[in-house]
Amino acid sequence: MKLKLGIPKGSLEKATVDLYARAGFNIRIDSRSYFPTIDDPEIECMLIRAQEMARYVEKGVLDAGLTGLDWVAETQADVIPVADLIYARQSFGKVRWVLAVPEDSPVQSVKDLQGKTVATELVGVTTRYLAANGVDATVEFSWGATEVKPPVLADAIVEVTETGSSLRANRLRIVENVLESNTQLIANQAAYNDPWKRQKLEDMKLLLMGALDAISRVGLMLNVQTTDLDKILNILPALQNPTVAPLSGGDWVAVITVVEEATVRTILPRLREAGATGIVEYPLSKVVM
Repeated sequence: MKLKLGIPKGSLEKATVDLYARAGFNIRIDSRSYFPTIDDPEIECMLIRAQEMARYVEKGVLDAGLTGLDWVAETQADVIPVADLIYARQSFGKVRWVLAVPEDSPVQSVKDLQGKTVATELVGVTTRYLAANGVDATVEFSWGATEVKPPVLADAIVEVTETGSSLRANRLRIVENVLESNTQLIANQAAYNDPWKRQKLEDMKLLLMGALDAISRVGLMLNVQTTDLDKILNILPALQNPTVAPLSGGDWVAVITVVEEATVRTILPRLREAGATGIVEYPLSKVVM
C-alpha cells in the first residue's frame, strides 16, 4: 500500500519540507525531479503547485496533499480537510487575501468598485465576493506582480499578504479582508474511506500537529526544596499540571513542565527568586496534547 502525497511546489515548498522534518519525515527534493524522496516506504511524494493541488486530489491523481484553504475555495474542489496546519511561507500563522487600492484612491469599500477593474490570481473567490456584495466589476486574472497594476492597469487588486509590508512598499492601502487562509492537509473521499490510508493520514496529522505545537514552546526543568514548591508552582504556567518528582537527598524535588517560549524571560528570574536551582531550558520537537 502506498499513500500518494502532494507536496506544494513554490512558496510553501521549503516551509512544508521543514515542517515534515520536525515531524520526523525527511523529504529530499532534487531540483531536476518532481518526485521527492521520503524516508517512509509507504508514502510516494509528488511536487504540485498549491493552486492545482485540490483539483488533483479531488480527481484521485493524489490521495492527499498540502495546499491553502484559499486554493480549495478557488477551485471549489470536493475534498476532505484532514488537518489545519497554521504555517505559511514566512511565518507560522495565517495569511489574508485583501482588497487593496492605491493610497490616494477614492475607494473606501467594496461597494465603490462598481464598474471598476480588479486584478487578482484568485479570480473565482473574488468574483463571488463581489457578487455577494452586489458589485458588478471586471475581474482580470493576474499572472504575478499584482501590486504594480493599480492604478494604470487596474483600479484595485485582491492579493495575499502575511504582514502587509509588500502592499505598503507599493503604496497600496488595504480596504477590506476577502478571505483568511492557512495550509491544510486534504484528502479525497476514496482515500479517506480506505482504512489503511485514513490511519496513515491520521498518524501524519498527529505528528504534524505535534511539531507545530512544539514550535512556540520549550521544556523547563528545575530543582527546588519542598518548602518552596508552592511558590514555584504558582509562577509556572503549564499545559497540564507540572511533573514533580522527588530527588535523592530528602527535601528536594525536580519540576518538569512545558511553557510558551515567550514567557521564559519573564518567569525565569521569578523562579530563581523563589528558590529554584539547576534551571534548564530545552527545545522540543513535538508536543502531543
